[in-house]
Parts: sequence; C-alpha cells; structure tokens
Amino acid sequence: MISSLSGLVQRIGAGYLVLDVNGVGYQVFVTPATAGHLHTGDSLVLQTALIVREDAFTLFGFESLEELELFDLLRSVTGVGPKSALAILSQLSAGAIRDAVLAENDATFRAVSGIGPKTAKLITVTLAGKLAGLPISVAAAKTGAKSVDLSTVVQALQGLGWNERAAAEAVREAAEALGAGVTTDAVLRTSLARLGTSKSVLGGDQ
Repeated sequence: MISSLSGLVQRIGAGYLVLDVNGVGYQVFVTPATAGHLHTGDSLVLQTALIVREDAFTLFGFESLEELELFDLLRSVTGVGPKSALAILSQLSAGAIRDAVLAENDATFRAVSGIGPKTAKLITVTLAGKLAGLPISVAAAKTGAKSVDLSTVVQALQGLGWNERAAAEAVREAAEALGAGVTTDAVLRTSLARLGTSKSVLGGDQ
C-alpha cells in the first residue's frame, strides 16, 4: 500500500501530475484545485489512495488527510468509484458536501458530472452521520469564521442531545449572524439560544 508520497513535481497534466520520488516518477490523479497552484519543480507531499484493479494500479493524491478520508467515504457509497469520488471533490468543498448530506440535498451531487439521481440519493443516505469531523460551509469572508472550528461546536451540541442536522444548522446560522467578531464561545451560546435551550445549560438559573 502506498499511503503517501513526497517528492518534486515533474509534470502536470489534465487531472493528474507526475511526482518524482527519488528518481521514480509516479502518476497521481488529483483535483484541479491541487494541480492549479503547482508548478514544475515544486516540492509536494500527497496523501494517497492506491486503487488496484485487474488492468491497472492507480494512485489518487490529496494534500490533506481530510480530503483523503472524504474520498474513501465517498467510495464506500454503492455506485461511486474512485473517478466519481474525485469528480465530487473537484467540484464541491468538504463543507459543501457536509451541508448537502445534512440537508439531504441530493441535487448538490446530481450537479456533478457522472452522478445520476439514484447515486446522488445514495450518497446522502450512506454518508448521513459520518461527516461529524468535517467543517461546516460558512461564508468566511462575511463571517470571519476561518479562525473558528465550527465542527467542535456541532459536536458539543450533539453531546447536549441535539441531532447533527439541527446542531449544524443552528451553528451555521449563529456564525453568519455574529459576523466578523465570531468566537467559538459566542457561536455556542447563540446556537443554544436558537435551539431554545434553558439558561441552566450554560450554568445560569432557570
């Protein structure tokens, strides 16, 4: 199993790159976002998935473990092969994928080339409850939420008894409402208020 590669970018093609690792060139399929910011000669570390088929050994590479884990989750869905999973990651961010699954919005996946209605529905059903570690899609330029890990707030709310979908929606709305001054504590308190919690949850009197 080849789980990662570290080397120099030797060549960049349409949907792939060749990574020179100690004199050996590995062809690795990547997303346009990954290929788009690289140049020949750049040093690069990729987290990889090796897909073994009867007629080929194919490498897919990602710049983060999060992307690789999401790639593997997508491939666990019936009807989603590695190329389809890469196509989804090429068009949708991790946050957008999570949002679509939480909202059971299969139309988001139908918009990806090669993903039909049945497969799109299977994605939302199969991945439900499996994306807790992924970020929530929030307009960062509008909210300044890049410095806040909204996923931890969702997990905290789930620990207090709310389901993932309700928690994620409340957190997203809270972050957008708070604007540039958003903090983890403020998001939690605002989310709890939106969910109708009592003050006792925050240590106050009822």
